[in-house]
Amino acid sequence: MIETAPRLRGSSGQLTALLGGMFLGNVDVAIVNVAAPSIRDDLAASGAELELIVSGYALSFAVLLITSARLGEMRGYRRMFLLGLAVFTLASLGCGLAPTPALLVCARIVQGAGAALMTSQVLTGIQLNFREDERSRALGLYAVTLAGSAVIGQVLGGLLVSADLFGTGWRPVFLINVPIGAVLFAIAWSFLPADRGRGAERLDLAGAAVLAAALALLIAPMILGREMGWPMWMRLCLAASLPVFALFVVIERHAARPLVELSLLRRAPVAWAMVAQTTVRATYFAVLFVLALYLQQGLGESATYSGLVLVSWVAAFGVSGPLLGRLPAHLRRSAAPVGNLLLAAAFAGIGLGRWWAATSNGILLVVLLGLGGLGYGAAFSATLDHLTSVVETRHAPDVSGLFNTTLQIGGAVGVAVFGAFYLDLAPTSGREAVAAFSTVAFALAAAALAAAACAQLAIRTTKPPQPPDA
Repeated sequence: MIETAPRLRGSSGQLTALLGGMFLGNVDVAIVNVAAPSIRDDLAASGAELELIVSGYALSFAVLLITSARLGEMRGYRRMFLLGLAVFTLASLGCGLAPTPALLVCARIVQGAGAALMTSQVLTGIQLNFREDERSRALGLYAVTLAGSAVIGQVLGGLLVSADLFGTGWRPVFLINVPIGAVLFAIAWSFLPADRGRGAERLDLAGAAVLAAALALLIAPMILGREMGWPMWMRLCLAASLPVFALFVVIERHAARPLVELSLLRRAPVAWAMVAQTTVRATYFAVLFVLALYLQQGLGESATYSGLVLVSWVAAFGVSGPLLGRLPAHLRRSAAPVGNLLLAAAFAGIGLGRWWAATSNGILLVVLLGLGGLGYGAAFSATLDHLTSVVETRHAPDVSGLFNTTLQIGGAVGVAVFGAFYLDLAPTSGREAVAAFSTVAFALAAAALAAAACAQLAIRTTKPPQPPDA
Protein backbone atom coordinates (compact mmCIF):
# COMPACT_ATOMS: atom_id res chain seq x y z
CA MET A 1 0.00 0.00 0.00
CA ILE A 2 1.35 3.40 -1.01
CA GLU A 3 1.21 6.24 1.45
CA THR A 4 1.34 9.58 -0.29
CA ALA A 5 3.09 12.56 1.15
CA PRO A 6 1.22 15.86 1.21
CA ARG A 7 1.53 17.51 -2.16
CA LEU A 8 4.16 20.25 -2.13
CA ARG A 9 3.35 23.77 -3.21
CA GLY A 10 6.03 23.59 -5.89
CA SER A 11 3.96 21.34 -8.17
CA SER A 12 5.53 22.89 -11.28
CA GLY A 13 8.91 21.70 -10.02
CA GLN A 14 7.55 18.19 -9.55
CA LEU A 15 6.10 18.20 -13.06
CA THR A 16 9.33 19.53 -14.57
CA ALA A 17 11.33 16.74 -12.97
CA LEU A 18 8.89 13.96 -13.86
CA LEU A 19 8.25 15.04 -17.44
CA GLY A 20 11.92 15.83 -17.96
CA GLY A 21 12.76 12.26 -17.04
CA MET A 22 10.01 10.99 -19.35
CA PHE A 23 11.37 13.13 -22.18
CA LEU A 24 14.95 11.88 -21.76
CA GLY A 25 13.90 8.25 -21.61
CA ASN A 26 11.74 8.42 -24.73
CA VAL A 27 14.02 10.64 -26.82
CA ASP A 28 16.72 7.99 -26.63
CA VAL A 29 14.41 5.44 -28.22
CA ALA A 30 14.55 7.41 -31.49
CA ILE A 31 17.63 9.61 -31.38
CA VAL A 32 20.10 6.82 -32.15
CA ASN A 33 18.36 5.86 -35.40
CA VAL A 34 19.78 8.96 -37.08
CA ALA A 35 23.24 8.45 -35.54
CA ALA A 36 23.49 4.78 -36.58
CA PRO A 37 25.40 5.34 -39.87
CA SER A 38 27.97 7.53 -38.09
CA ILE A 39 28.40 4.94 -35.32
CA ARG A 40 28.88 2.19 -37.90
CA ASP A 41 31.60 4.14 -39.72
CA ASP A 42 33.43 5.30 -36.59
CA LEU A 43 33.45 2.05 -34.62
CA ALA A 44 33.40 -0.36 -37.60
CA ALA A 45 30.30 -1.96 -36.11
CA SER A 46 28.83 -4.99 -37.81
CA GLY A 47 25.20 -5.11 -38.87
CA ALA A 48 24.26 -7.23 -35.85
CA GLU A 49 26.12 -4.90 -33.47
CA LEU A 50 24.43 -1.87 -34.97
CA GLU A 51 21.01 -3.48 -34.54
CA LEU A 52 21.77 -4.19 -30.88
CA ILE A 53 23.00 -0.62 -30.34
CA VAL A 54 19.71 0.70 -31.67
CA SER A 55 17.38 -1.97 -30.31
CA GLY A 56 19.06 -3.12 -27.08
CA TYR A 57 17.86 0.04 -25.37
CA ALA A 58 14.26 -0.37 -26.51
CA LEU A 59 14.24 -4.02 -25.47
CA SER A 60 15.54 -3.56 -21.92
CA PHE A 61 13.32 -0.48 -21.57
CA ALA A 62 10.16 -2.38 -22.53
CA VAL A 63 10.94 -5.56 -20.60
CA LEU A 64 11.58 -3.84 -17.25
CA LEU A 65 8.73 -1.31 -17.09
CA ILE A 66 6.28 -3.37 -15.03
CA THR A 67 8.95 -4.60 -12.62
CA SER A 68 10.22 -1.04 -12.22
CA ALA A 69 6.74 0.26 -11.43
CA ARG A 70 6.35 -2.37 -8.72
CA LEU A 71 9.75 -1.42 -7.26
CA GLY A 72 8.50 2.15 -7.09
CA GLU A 73 5.56 1.04 -4.98
CA MET A 74 7.72 -1.10 -2.69
CA ARG A 75 10.67 1.22 -2.23
CA GLY A 76 9.17 4.63 -3.00
CA TYR A 77 8.57 6.19 -6.41
CA ARG A 78 10.82 9.22 -5.62
CA ARG A 79 13.70 6.97 -4.61
CA MET A 80 13.35 4.80 -7.71
CA PHE A 81 12.96 7.82 -10.01
CA LEU A 82 16.21 9.31 -8.70
CA LEU A 83 17.99 5.95 -8.97
CA GLY A 84 16.74 5.43 -12.53
CA LEU A 85 17.75 8.96 -13.54
CA ALA A 86 21.23 8.45 -12.07
CA VAL A 87 21.67 5.10 -13.86
CA PHE A 88 20.42 6.58 -17.13
CA THR A 89 22.74 9.60 -16.88
CA LEU A 90 25.84 7.56 -16.03
CA ALA A 91 25.03 5.01 -18.74
CA SER A 92 24.66 7.88 -21.23
CA LEU A 93 28.17 8.97 -20.28
CA GLY A 94 29.35 5.41 -20.85
CA CYS A 95 27.65 5.36 -24.26
CA GLY A 96 29.26 8.64 -25.28
CA LEU A 97 32.74 7.43 -24.29
CA ALA A 98 32.42 3.82 -25.53
CA PRO A 99 35.51 2.81 -27.55
CA THR A 100 34.06 -0.39 -29.03
CA PRO A 101 30.68 -1.56 -30.35
CA ALA A 102 30.44 -4.25 -27.64
CA LEU A 103 30.83 -1.73 -24.83
CA LEU A 104 28.33 0.59 -26.50
CA VAL A 105 25.79 -2.26 -26.66
CA CYS A 106 26.27 -2.99 -22.95
CA ALA A 107 25.95 0.68 -22.03
CA ARG A 108 22.79 0.99 -24.12
CA ILE A 109 21.18 -1.96 -22.33
CA VAL A 110 22.00 -0.42 -18.94
CA GLN A 111 20.72 2.94 -20.20
CA GLY A 112 17.42 1.30 -21.16
CA ALA A 113 17.13 -0.27 -17.71
CA GLY A 114 17.67 3.13 -16.09
CA ALA A 115 15.07 4.67 -18.39
CA ALA A 116 12.53 1.99 -17.43
CA LEU A 117 13.15 2.54 -13.72
CA MET A 118 12.80 6.31 -14.18
CA THR A 119 9.86 6.62 -16.59
CA SER A 120 7.71 4.00 -14.86
CA GLN A 121 7.48 6.33 -11.85
CA VAL A 122 6.22 9.33 -13.82
CA LEU A 123 2.58 8.34 -14.19
CA THR A 124 2.58 7.10 -10.59
CA GLY A 125 3.89 10.45 -9.38
CA ILE A 126 1.24 12.34 -11.33
CA GLN A 127 -1.59 10.15 -10.08
CA LEU A 128 -0.47 10.36 -6.45
CA ASN A 129 0.37 14.05 -6.18
CA PHE A 130 -1.95 15.87 -8.57
CA ARG A 131 -5.69 16.07 -8.14
CA GLU A 132 -8.67 16.94 -10.33
CA ASP A 133 -7.91 19.84 -12.73
CA GLU A 134 -4.21 19.81 -11.93
CA ARG A 135 -4.06 16.13 -12.79
CA SER A 136 -5.81 16.70 -16.13
CA ARG A 137 -3.28 19.40 -16.99
CA ALA A 138 -0.38 17.21 -15.92
CA LEU A 139 -1.69 14.27 -17.94
CA GLY A 140 -2.08 16.53 -20.98
CA LEU A 141 1.56 17.59 -20.70
CA TYR A 142 2.54 13.96 -20.11
CA ALA A 143 0.87 13.02 -23.39
CA VAL A 144 2.58 15.88 -25.25
CA THR A 145 5.97 14.87 -23.86
CA LEU A 146 5.50 11.24 -24.78
CA ALA A 147 4.40 11.93 -28.35
CA GLY A 148 6.72 14.83 -29.09
CA SER A 149 9.86 13.14 -27.77
CA ALA A 150 9.93 10.58 -30.61
CA VAL A 151 9.89 13.25 -33.32
CA ILE A 152 12.24 15.57 -31.42
CA GLY A 153 14.64 12.66 -30.97
CA GLN A 154 14.91 12.15 -34.71
CA VAL A 155 15.39 15.86 -35.45
CA LEU A 156 17.82 16.42 -32.56
CA GLY A 157 19.87 13.37 -33.51
CA GLY A 158 20.30 14.66 -37.05
CA LEU A 159 21.33 18.13 -35.86
CA LEU A 160 23.89 16.83 -33.36
CA VAL A 161 25.48 14.39 -35.78
CA SER A 162 25.59 16.97 -38.58
CA ALA A 163 27.18 19.56 -36.26
CA ASP A 164 30.07 17.17 -35.49
CA LEU A 165 30.91 19.15 -32.34
CA PHE A 166 34.68 19.23 -31.74
CA GLY A 167 35.05 16.37 -34.18
CA THR A 168 33.14 14.00 -31.89
CA GLY A 169 30.66 12.81 -34.54
CA TRP A 170 27.86 10.76 -32.98
CA ARG A 171 28.98 10.99 -29.34
CA PRO A 172 27.07 14.18 -28.39
CA VAL A 173 23.85 12.25 -29.07
CA PHE A 174 24.54 10.49 -25.76
CA LEU A 175 26.69 13.04 -23.93
CA ILE A 176 23.99 15.72 -24.09
CA ASN A 177 22.04 13.61 -21.58
CA VAL A 178 24.70 14.08 -18.90
CA PRO A 179 24.25 17.81 -18.07
CA ILE A 180 20.49 17.59 -18.61
CA GLY A 181 20.29 14.55 -16.34
CA ALA A 182 22.32 16.31 -13.64
CA VAL A 183 20.00 19.34 -13.68
CA LEU A 184 16.89 17.14 -13.57
CA PHE A 185 18.35 15.18 -10.66
CA ALA A 186 18.77 18.41 -8.67
CA ILE A 187 15.19 19.50 -9.50
CA ALA A 188 13.75 16.09 -8.58
CA TRP A 189 15.71 15.99 -5.34
CA SER A 190 14.35 19.41 -4.38
CA PHE A 191 10.71 19.12 -5.42
CA LEU A 192 9.51 15.52 -5.42
CA PRO A 193 7.75 14.70 -2.12
CA ALA A 194 9.57 12.39 0.24
CA ASP A 195 8.49 8.75 0.15
CA ARG A 196 6.54 7.51 3.14
CA GLY A 197 5.78 4.10 4.47
CA ARG A 198 8.64 2.31 2.74
CA GLY A 199 7.45 -1.26 2.25
CA ALA A 200 9.20 -4.35 3.54
CA GLU A 201 7.74 -6.65 0.88
CA ARG A 202 10.00 -8.67 -1.31
CA LEU A 203 9.85 -8.41 -5.06
CA ASP A 204 8.14 -11.31 -6.83
CA LEU A 205 11.39 -12.49 -8.43
CA ALA A 206 9.84 -15.52 -10.11
CA GLY A 207 7.12 -13.40 -11.67
CA ALA A 208 9.62 -10.71 -12.70
CA ALA A 209 11.90 -13.27 -14.39
CA VAL A 210 9.08 -15.02 -16.26
CA LEU A 211 7.48 -11.73 -17.33
CA ALA A 212 10.83 -10.43 -18.59
CA ALA A 213 11.32 -13.64 -20.58
CA ALA A 214 7.80 -13.45 -22.05
CA LEU A 215 8.17 -9.80 -23.07
CA ALA A 216 11.62 -10.45 -24.54
CA LEU A 217 10.28 -13.38 -26.58
CA LEU A 218 7.47 -11.17 -27.87
CA ILE A 219 9.21 -7.85 -28.44
CA ALA A 220 12.72 -8.86 -29.57
CA PRO A 221 11.52 -10.55 -32.78
CA MET A 222 9.31 -7.55 -33.60
CA ILE A 223 12.25 -5.17 -33.15
CA LEU A 224 14.90 -7.25 -34.93
CA GLY A 225 12.88 -9.51 -37.20
CA ARG A 226 12.55 -7.24 -40.22
CA GLU A 227 16.27 -6.48 -40.46
CA MET A 228 17.23 -10.13 -39.97
CA GLY A 229 14.76 -11.52 -42.49
CA TRP A 230 12.54 -13.27 -39.94
CA PRO A 231 14.59 -16.44 -39.39
CA MET A 232 12.80 -19.50 -38.03
CA TRP A 233 14.15 -19.09 -34.51
CA MET A 234 12.53 -15.66 -34.28
CA ARG A 235 9.18 -17.06 -35.32
CA LEU A 236 9.59 -19.75 -32.68
CA CYS A 237 10.30 -17.04 -30.09
CA LEU A 238 7.03 -15.31 -30.95
CA ALA A 239 5.13 -18.58 -30.63
CA ALA A 240 6.88 -19.41 -27.34
CA SER A 241 5.88 -16.08 -25.80
CA LEU A 242 2.26 -17.24 -25.44
CA PRO A 243 2.89 -20.22 -23.10
CA VAL A 244 5.41 -18.16 -21.14
CA PHE A 245 2.79 -15.46 -20.62
CA ALA A 246 0.40 -18.21 -19.48
CA LEU A 247 3.03 -19.41 -17.00
CA PHE A 248 3.33 -15.84 -15.70
CA VAL A 249 -0.41 -15.73 -15.06
CA VAL A 250 -0.22 -18.99 -13.09
CA ILE A 251 2.69 -17.68 -11.00
CA GLU A 252 0.91 -14.41 -10.26
CA ARG A 253 -2.26 -16.16 -9.12
CA HIS A 254 -0.30 -18.05 -6.47
CA ALA A 255 2.06 -15.22 -5.46
CA ALA A 256 1.67 -13.73 -1.98
CA ARG A 257 2.45 -10.27 -3.41
CA PRO A 258 2.02 -10.44 -7.20
CA LEU A 259 4.11 -8.35 -9.53
CA VAL A 260 0.98 -7.21 -11.37
CA GLU A 261 -2.60 -7.01 -10.15
CA LEU A 262 -4.05 -9.06 -12.98
CA SER A 263 -7.52 -8.43 -11.61
CA LEU A 264 -7.29 -4.95 -13.14
CA LEU A 265 -7.25 -6.48 -16.61
CA ARG A 266 -10.48 -8.30 -15.79
CA ARG A 267 -12.18 -4.92 -15.42
CA ALA A 268 -13.74 -4.14 -18.78
CA PRO A 269 -13.12 -0.34 -18.62
CA VAL A 270 -9.41 -1.00 -18.04
CA ALA A 271 -8.99 -3.86 -20.51
CA TRP A 272 -10.75 -2.11 -23.39
CA ALA A 273 -8.87 1.15 -22.72
CA MET A 274 -5.53 -0.71 -22.78
CA VAL A 275 -6.43 -2.42 -26.07
CA ALA A 276 -7.49 0.92 -27.59
CA GLN A 277 -4.28 2.61 -26.49
CA THR A 278 -2.08 -0.23 -27.76
CA THR A 279 -3.81 -0.16 -31.14
CA VAL A 280 -3.61 3.58 -31.64
CA ARG A 281 0.00 3.63 -30.44
CA ALA A 282 0.79 1.08 -33.15
CA THR A 283 -0.57 3.46 -35.79
CA TYR A 284 1.56 6.34 -34.44
CA PHE A 285 4.86 4.48 -34.54
CA ALA A 286 3.90 2.98 -37.89
CA VAL A 287 3.32 6.37 -39.47
CA LEU A 288 6.63 7.67 -38.07
CA PHE A 289 8.47 4.75 -39.66
CA VAL A 290 6.58 4.40 -42.94
CA LEU A 291 6.31 8.13 -43.65
CA ALA A 292 10.09 8.57 -43.33
CA LEU A 293 10.71 5.72 -45.78
CA TYR A 294 8.07 6.98 -48.19
CA LEU A 295 9.24 10.59 -48.26
CA GLN A 296 12.95 9.83 -48.47
CA GLN A 297 13.10 6.69 -50.58
CA GLY A 298 9.80 6.99 -52.43
CA LEU A 299 9.69 10.72 -53.19
CA GLY A 300 13.39 11.58 -52.79
CA GLU A 301 12.88 14.16 -50.05
CA SER A 302 15.59 14.92 -47.48
CA ALA A 303 15.77 13.49 -43.96
CA THR A 304 15.30 17.01 -42.59
CA TYR A 305 12.08 17.42 -44.57
CA SER A 306 10.70 14.08 -43.40
CA GLY A 307 11.31 15.15 -39.80
CA LEU A 308 9.93 18.67 -40.09
CA VAL A 309 6.75 17.58 -41.87
CA LEU A 310 5.71 15.95 -38.60
CA VAL A 311 5.85 19.24 -36.69
CA SER A 312 2.16 19.82 -37.47
CA TRP A 313 1.33 16.45 -35.87
CA VAL A 314 3.24 17.27 -32.68
CA ALA A 315 1.88 20.82 -32.50
CA ALA A 316 -1.73 19.64 -32.88
CA PHE A 317 -1.12 16.86 -30.38
CA GLY A 318 0.10 19.47 -27.89
CA VAL A 319 -3.07 21.53 -28.30
CA SER A 320 -5.44 18.64 -27.66
CA GLY A 321 -4.42 17.99 -24.05
CA PRO A 322 -5.10 21.52 -22.72
CA LEU A 323 -8.29 21.73 -24.80
CA LEU A 324 -9.51 18.47 -23.32
CA GLY A 325 -9.06 19.82 -19.79
CA ARG A 326 -11.41 22.72 -20.57
CA LEU A 327 -14.27 20.52 -21.75
CA PRO A 328 -17.18 19.54 -19.48
CA ALA A 329 -16.91 16.09 -17.95
CA HIS A 330 -19.61 14.54 -20.17
CA LEU A 331 -17.76 15.67 -23.30
CA ARG A 332 -14.37 14.50 -22.01
CA ARG A 333 -15.83 11.02 -21.66
CA SER A 334 -16.35 10.81 -25.42
CA ALA A 335 -13.02 12.37 -26.39
CA ALA A 336 -11.20 9.04 -26.81
CA PRO A 337 -13.52 7.44 -29.40
CA VAL A 338 -14.06 10.77 -31.17
CA GLY A 339 -10.31 11.40 -31.28
CA ASN A 340 -9.69 7.97 -32.77
CA LEU A 341 -12.38 8.63 -35.39
CA LEU A 342 -10.65 11.90 -36.25
CA LEU A 343 -7.37 10.02 -36.57
CA ALA A 344 -9.02 7.46 -38.86
CA ALA A 345 -10.33 10.28 -41.06
CA ALA A 346 -6.85 11.79 -41.28
CA PHE A 347 -5.30 8.46 -42.29
CA ALA A 348 -8.04 7.95 -44.88
CA GLY A 349 -7.30 11.41 -46.29
CA ILE A 350 -3.60 10.59 -46.43
CA GLY A 351 -4.56 7.37 -48.20
CA LEU A 352 -5.72 9.52 -51.09
CA GLY A 353 -2.04 10.24 -51.62
CA ARG A 354 -2.18 9.86 -55.36
CA TRP A 355 -3.58 13.39 -55.38
CA TRP A 356 -1.40 15.28 -52.92
CA ALA A 357 1.79 13.43 -53.90
CA ALA A 358 1.50 15.13 -57.27
CA THR A 359 1.56 18.60 -55.70
CA SER A 360 4.82 20.46 -55.23
CA ASN A 361 4.52 21.59 -51.62
CA GLY A 362 2.76 18.78 -49.74
CA ILE A 363 0.58 21.26 -47.84
CA LEU A 364 -2.32 18.83 -47.73
CA LEU A 365 -0.09 16.19 -46.15
CA VAL A 366 0.96 18.63 -43.43
CA VAL A 367 -2.68 19.58 -42.76
CA LEU A 368 -3.80 15.95 -42.59
CA LEU A 369 -0.93 15.09 -40.26
CA GLY A 370 -2.02 17.97 -38.04
CA LEU A 371 -5.56 16.57 -38.03
CA GLY A 372 -4.17 13.15 -37.12
CA GLY A 373 -2.10 14.62 -34.30
CA LEU A 374 -5.15 16.39 -32.91
CA GLY A 375 -7.16 13.17 -32.95
CA TYR A 376 -4.39 11.06 -31.49
CA GLY A 377 -3.72 13.61 -28.77
CA ALA A 378 -7.39 13.72 -27.77
CA ALA A 379 -7.60 9.92 -27.71
CA PHE A 380 -4.36 9.52 -25.79
CA SER A 381 -5.10 12.14 -23.13
CA ALA A 382 -8.71 11.03 -22.69
CA THR A 383 -7.74 7.37 -22.30
CA LEU A 384 -5.11 8.29 -19.74
CA ASP A 385 -7.62 10.41 -17.84
CA HIS A 386 -10.10 7.55 -18.01
CA LEU A 387 -7.64 5.02 -16.59
CA THR A 388 -6.52 7.22 -13.72
CA SER A 389 -10.14 7.94 -12.77
CA VAL A 390 -11.54 4.39 -12.88
CA VAL A 391 -8.61 2.77 -11.03
CA GLU A 392 -8.01 3.38 -7.32
CA THR A 393 -4.93 5.37 -6.32
CA ARG A 394 -3.44 2.34 -4.54
CA HIS A 395 -3.13 0.70 -7.97
CA ALA A 396 -1.21 3.63 -9.49
CA PRO A 397 2.00 1.56 -9.99
CA ASP A 398 0.00 -1.18 -11.72
CA VAL A 399 -1.58 1.32 -14.10
CA SER A 400 1.81 2.92 -14.79
CA GLY A 401 3.54 -0.37 -15.51
CA LEU A 402 0.76 -1.83 -17.63
CA PHE A 403 0.13 1.40 -19.55
CA ASN A 404 3.77 2.04 -20.42
CA THR A 405 4.37 -1.59 -21.37
CA THR A 406 1.38 -1.64 -23.71
CA LEU A 407 2.74 1.51 -25.35
CA GLN A 408 6.05 -0.22 -26.04
CA ILE A 409 4.34 -3.34 -27.34
CA GLY A 410 2.05 -1.25 -29.54
CA GLY A 411 4.98 0.69 -30.98
CA ALA A 412 6.92 -2.48 -31.77
CA VAL A 413 3.87 -4.12 -33.36
CA GLY A 414 3.13 -1.04 -35.44
CA VAL A 415 6.61 -0.85 -36.94
CA ALA A 416 6.85 -4.61 -37.47
CA VAL A 417 3.43 -5.10 -39.09
CA PHE A 418 2.82 -1.90 -41.04
CA GLY A 419 6.53 -1.39 -41.81
CA ALA A 420 6.82 -4.86 -43.31
CA PHE A 421 3.54 -4.29 -45.19
CA TYR A 422 4.89 -1.12 -46.80
CA LEU A 423 8.29 -2.60 -47.64
CA ASP A 424 6.65 -5.60 -49.30
CA LEU A 425 4.45 -3.32 -51.42
CA ALA A 426 7.05 -0.69 -52.32
CA PRO A 427 10.28 -2.30 -53.56
CA THR A 428 11.01 0.79 -55.68
CA SER A 429 10.28 4.50 -55.74
CA GLY A 430 7.79 6.42 -57.85
CA ARG A 431 4.27 5.19 -58.49
CA GLU A 432 4.83 1.93 -56.62
CA ALA A 433 5.78 3.85 -53.47
CA VAL A 434 2.77 6.18 -53.77
CA ALA A 435 0.36 3.26 -54.18
CA ALA A 436 1.99 1.34 -51.31
CA PHE A 437 1.84 4.29 -48.96
CA SER A 438 -1.82 4.91 -49.80
CA THR A 439 -2.64 1.28 -49.07
CA VAL A 440 -0.84 1.38 -45.72
CA ALA A 441 -2.60 4.64 -44.81
CA PHE A 442 -5.99 3.02 -45.38
CA ALA A 443 -4.90 0.08 -43.21
CA LEU A 444 -3.92 2.56 -40.47
CA ALA A 445 -7.36 4.16 -40.79
CA ALA A 446 -8.95 0.75 -40.21
CA ALA A 447 -6.79 0.23 -37.11
CA ALA A 448 -7.81 3.66 -35.78
CA LEU A 449 -11.48 2.73 -36.29
CA ALA A 450 -10.90 -0.44 -34.26
CA ALA A 451 -9.31 1.67 -31.53
CA ALA A 452 -12.37 3.96 -31.54
CA ALA A 453 -14.65 0.96 -31.02
CA CYS A 454 -12.52 -0.29 -28.11
CA ALA A 455 -12.46 3.18 -26.53
CA GLN A 456 -16.25 3.37 -26.76
CA LEU A 457 -16.54 -0.03 -25.07
CA ALA A 458 -14.28 1.21 -22.27
CA ILE A 459 -16.68 4.10 -21.67
CA ARG A 460 -19.86 2.06 -21.88
CA THR A 461 -18.64 -0.50 -19.35
CA THR A 462 -17.54 2.09 -16.80
CA LYS A 463 -19.47 2.02 -13.55
CA PRO A 464 -20.67 5.22 -11.84
CA PRO A 465 -17.88 7.13 -10.02
CA GLN A 466 -16.84 5.66 -6.67
CA PRO A 467 -15.87 7.66 -3.57
CA PRO A 468 -12.14 8.56 -3.51
CA ASP A 469 -9.71 6.45 -1.51
CA ALA A 470 -9.81 7.11 2.16
